[in-house]
Amino acid sequence: MTVSSAVSAAPVAPAEQADPFRYGWRYVRRELPSGQLVFEQHPLTLDDVHYPQEGDFIVHSSEHERIRNYLYDALRAHLRADPEVVVLADVRVAWSAPGLRPLGPDVVVFSGVRQRRDWTTFDVAAEGAQTLLVVEITSPETRHIDLVDKVDEYAAAEVAEYVIVDLAGRRRSGQIVVRGYRLQDGAFLEAPRDADGRVLLQVGSLRIGTTGEDVLIFDAQGHPIGDYLEVEARLRDAEARIRELEERLKRAEGQA
Repeated sequence: MTVSSAVSAAPVAPAEQADPFRYGWRYVRRELPSGQLVFEQHPLTLDDVHYPQEGDFIVHSSEHERIRNYLYDALRAHLRADPEVVVLADVRVAWSAPGLRPLGPDVVVFSGVRQRRDWTTFDVAAEGAQTLLVVEITSPETRHIDLVDKVDEYAAAEVAEYVIVDLAGRRRSGQIVVRGYRLQDGAFLEAPRDADGRVLLQVGSLRIGTTGEDVLIFDAQGHPIGDYLEVEARLRDAEARIRELEERLKRAEGQA
């Protein structure tokens, strides 16, 4: 038996839409009659997106990716002091609840993690972890899954808090809507909000809401947590002001 690096596209049924790979794809190994192994590119279905396998490539919009990266970075930065808290983005999660299939949340926060690994699938039971928070960002195709199916699934998985950033709903309402839920007695109830309408999170005493056309995380005092580019820009401005003050001080000392 030989192994080939050849990659081919699997046959697509005529009933499929013009772009059969609109949800994404996975590579499936197949042995030819000659004994040669090839890897075929298979299009994902909506069910595959709901229940991903390791190695799947799922297509997201640039806005979806930007929001997810911001939420991931902001949560990591705010929760970094606790060595047993882990924030993951787009990693497959195997839950401890019997019969519940693995899911791929956009962002998830775990506590009680004693050893960090390079996870492709995070096994909640094997890690002895508790799921503090899951955040999903809707797309037009997955909106019903995030708003309906995953509410029940994450409750069954004993996720303490579930937040939905309804990006796809903006097409209907004209703005991004943030929905928050807290687990109580095995079911999700709507999470409380502050005076500005932001969802109050138990994890890190944070808040999440919208401002204009964007989604932001706020600290316990209500101050927004900026994204990496914004923080870097502020740092560079501060460094420039420090250099300017140092130059002024040197000139003043030279004139004294």
